[in-house]
Amino acid sequence: MDAQGRGRADDIDPADQWVLNPNTGEYELRLSPSAPQSSVPGPRRSASRAGAASRAAGTSAQGAGGTTGGAVRNRSAAPGRETRTAPGREVPPQRRRRGAPEEPLPGRRGRRPVKKKSKAKKAVLWTGGIMAFVVVAAAAGAYLYIEHLNDNIQSVSDDGASTGGFSKDKAINILLIGTDKRTGAGNDKYGDSGSAGHADTTILLHVSKDRSNATALSIPRDLIVDIPDCRTQQEDGSYKVIAGESDVRFNTSLGQEGRTPSCTMRTVTELTGITPDNFMVADFNAVKTLTTAVGGVEVCLAKDINDPDSKLNLTKGEHVIEGEQALAFVRTRHSVGFGGDLSRIGLQQQFLSALMRKLKSNDTLTSPTKMIKLAEAGTKALTVDSQLDTIDKLKDLGLELGKLNTKNLTFTTIPVIDNPAEKVKATVVLNETTAPQVFEAIQNDVSFTEVKQQKKKEAAAVAARLKGTKSDASEVRVRILNGGAKAGSASSTLTWLQTEEGVEKSENAGNAPATLAKTTLEYAPDQADQARRLAAIMGLSGSAMKPGKSVTNSQGLPTMTLTLGKDFKGAGQSLTAPTKAPDVEKSTADKVECAQ
Repeated sequence: MDAQGRGRADDIDPADQWVLNPNTGEYELRLSPSAPQSSVPGPRRSASRAGAASRAAGTSAQGAGGTTGGAVRNRSAAPGRETRTAPGREVPPQRRRRGAPEEPLPGRRGRRPVKKKSKAKKAVLWTGGIMAFVVVAAAAGAYLYIEHLNDNIQSVSDDGASTGGFSKDKAINILLIGTDKRTGAGNDKYGDSGSAGHADTTILLHVSKDRSNATALSIPRDLIVDIPDCRTQQEDGSYKVIAGESDVRFNTSLGQEGRTPSCTMRTVTELTGITPDNFMVADFNAVKTLTTAVGGVEVCLAKDINDPDSKLNLTKGEHVIEGEQALAFVRTRHSVGFGGDLSRIGLQQQFLSALMRKLKSNDTLTSPTKMIKLAEAGTKALTVDSQLDTIDKLKDLGLELGKLNTKNLTFTTIPVIDNPAEKVKATVVLNETTAPQVFEAIQNDVSFTEVKQQKKKEAAAVAARLKGTKSDASEVRVRILNGGAKAGSASSTLTWLQTEEGVEKSENAGNAPATLAKTTLEYAPDQADQARRLAAIMGLSGSAMKPGKSVTNSQGLPTMTLTLGKDFKGAGQSLTAPTKAPDVEKSTADKVECAQ
């Protein structure tokens, strides 16, 4: 008998060959109609079940001999239901063949056939089992895939140059660095294949605390800056301090003299006053693989471009580009604008806007294939700092960035002017008038796009703290603490207030218990007049004023508390934070603009 025919006799349904044995309470397979039921081995049971079956068999035998009388309980009855068999009943004979009339046993109406599980229930059980296996297998597969993505991620130390990583409840500052190092297949054809690379394209991405807006600030590679000393971890785990340089191009902050991305991060902090939370470094392959993963991005040209240096050859109008063509697009500069790096920055900002739109489109977000390709491309092409070295951390950052609406993502460039020290203009320097305003706006989380109406209301409520009557300076009572300002700031401020501003009821209370990023003035409601006067003297904004409670000074009198934060610039220098971004050239990520 083959495997498929096992358990089948002539035309008897195999399910009908399983017969209930009331002595054991089990279903047993009857292979031959002539074989006695008792000769068929029952299924294996534990010792306790075997003992129970023996006791049941003994009770049945007593009933057959008429010594006990009454009925014997059927052990196979469902919970809550009990059926009884007449005394003296024997093991039921072989069930009839299909189509044959039922032969009732003597003395009974006919035994009710055992109810079989329906095919539908069997299908449900079978499907449920398969699905359970699939879920377990998928979970294991997902875990292995996440581990695979983790293995893709390349990370280097931030060398203590960052804030220690982004936070979900604070504004986020990510430094994006595009290097021109010719690593990766096919990239040596662009020349300079032995170069250690530079910070060729650098963007400081600031995402507001409430995630309602963001600013992408491009830093020109030819901007003259001071590069500070960089304590840098070496491959063997040791540290080396790479000496800084003054009045050099910004792009030398990476790759040159052994500098790592942490050196670029320190240079940005020195330049802007903003400490990045994390950094990401992308090479040529990142541009090619990411654009291919999303199926290309849409760009626009206002004229035909044929640039033999970048290999870009596109006609006027809109195009969808990916791979090598996308790389050529972001590298071209001689055929756009004035043919310099600043013109190329505009082209790169247009490209990044297009990539951002494609990443947030339904076409991408609803495509598992594209999302997997993106995960592969992103984890292979990007080098991140040691605070972003797992897929979970990158996912958390992505979720925060995903809250942003592209219409409130502004691209702008650090305001610069031609280097006046050069006869042949090759580099640029900061525009000392507008550049500090841009840095200050970002430091104070000011949007470069129109903020929501609710945010305007909140800003108006904060500004209202400055409106109202002001006490005379002689009535102002305040204690001064140093909460992160330079050493001696509390003492110098006290001297200035008393000798030059007439705030004689003031005292130096030493260091604050915690470091603050921003200077604050805490006061009780009945001290509002005094607070407004001191705010006017100090140049404090409404956001620096913190209604709360007063404390007592060294003389036991109620007083306000002025805590000098890291933003304190010195006695007599205004601390009024901007509420509006400066008027600079900019674009937003939701619009397609044609490169000139």
